[in-house]
Amino acid sequence: MASSAPNGSATVLVVDDDHTVREVVRRYLERDGHRVVEAADGPTGLSLGLTKAPDLVVLDLMLPGLNGLEVCRRLRAVSQVPIIMLTALGEEGDRVAGLEVGADDYLVKPFSPRELALRVARVLHRSMVSAPPVAGPEVLRDGDLVLDEAARAVRRNGRNLALTAREFDLLTFLLRHPGQVFSRAELMEQVWQWSFGDQSTVTVHVRRLREKIEPDPAQPTRIATVWGVGYRFDPSPVSVSTAAAPV
Repeated sequence: MASSAPNGSATVLVVDDDHTVREVVRRYLERDGHRVVEAADGPTGLSLGLTKAPDLVVLDLMLPGLNGLEVCRRLRAVSQVPIIMLTALGEEGDRVAGLEVGADDYLVKPFSPRELALRVARVLHRSMVSAPPVAGPEVLRDGDLVLDEAARAVRRNGRNLALTAREFDLLTFLLRHPGQVFSRAELMEQVWQWSFGDQSTVTVHVRRLREKIEPDPAQPTRIATVWGVGYRFDPSPVSVSTAAAPV
C-alpha cells in the first residue's frame, strides 16, 4: 500500500496496552513525520486496522480482548498491510508464531524505540508500491510464475498471489539468483539488510513462500533446502527469464 501522506510520511497504527510504550513509540514515529493512530486492546486495534487503512501496524502480542496473533491473522486475511509484532516472550516458538500468521517483522521487549523507528522506515520503504524498482528487468518469470517488480505483484497460473513485503523481497532475490545457494544469514543480510537477528525468520518466510509458489509445498521443486548450508532457487525446465511486458 502506498502512503497518501505528504513527503513520504505514513499512517502507523500502534496497538499496545501499555500507555508508556504507545507514548514513546508515537513520539519517535511522529519525529520521523508519520501520523500515529493508537489502540490499547485487540478488538479496537483490529477495528482501526480494518477501517483506517494504515500504511503499517505495530502490534503487541499480548493484548486484552483479542491477542496480537489473532489480530494479525484477521488483518492478514483481508489486507497485506505491513505488520511489526512486539513481544515480551523470549521463546523462539513465540517469536516465530507471529511470522507464521503473517507478520513482516518483530521486536522483543524491551526494545530500542529508535530501532523500531528504523525498522518501520525500512518496512515502509520496501512496501510502497510507488517505490522505484531495483536496477534491472521489471518482470521476472519462472514457468507459470511471474513477478512484476514495478507493481510489486506476483502471479502463478494467471492468479494473483498475496505476498507480504518480506516474502516479495525474498522471492525477487531468489529469482534473480537462480541456482545459487545462500545461507540464512546471507539471505537476512542481502535481502533485508539485517546484520543480526533470529535466523528462524528466514525459515518461516521460506515456508510461507513455498505454500504460495510450489505445486506441492511438502515436496518443493523451486526453493530447495541444501542441508547444512541454506536454500537454493531451482528454475523450472524453462529458465528464469525477464521481460518488460506487464504481468
